[in-house]
Amino acid sequence: MTETESTGRAQPAGGEQHALAAENDIEVRLGANLTHLPLVRSIAANLAVRADFDIDAISDLRLAVDEACSTLITSADSGSAMSCRFTIESDELHFHGTVPSSDQEPPSTASFGWKVLTTLADSATTWLEPASDFSTDGAAPGDAPDGIHGRVHVELTKRKPTFT
Repeated sequence: MTETESTGRAQPAGGEQHALAAENDIEVRLGANLTHLPLVRSIAANLAVRADFDIDAISDLRLAVDEACSTLITSADSGSAMSCRFTIESDELHFHGTVPSSDQEPPSTASFGWKVLTTLADSATTWLEPASDFSTDGAAPGDAPDGIHGRVHVELTKRKPTFT
């Protein structure tokens, strides 16, 4: 079963932030541009192989991360960077991506792309963090560049299949 959510809050309800643990986390920052999607897909697939996911779960994760990043990139402010964090746990892989955005609402969870993402992932959520809640490049919170309303976040989890 897949969990989905879209909120206007800075934290996903029922979700949790994963602290950076050097041994199990990979974080990448790249231009919010569709040409970078193959790189992020490759990272997701390689981490899933390392975590001993099966072939089908690896394919699902690659496509889910692709869709999550596509959603982020289409919401991103022009010329901005996208941050992607992968966290490996014993039986699951978490993805958290974020971009600065001029959007005033989180991405729609009614879109076809979001339906694809939630079919492929075990859980997914998106939210808009208001600009007043974060700092950009060391600036004080609330000092976001003109037109930036906040940061769009997409988080998903893919679990290893269990056979009974």
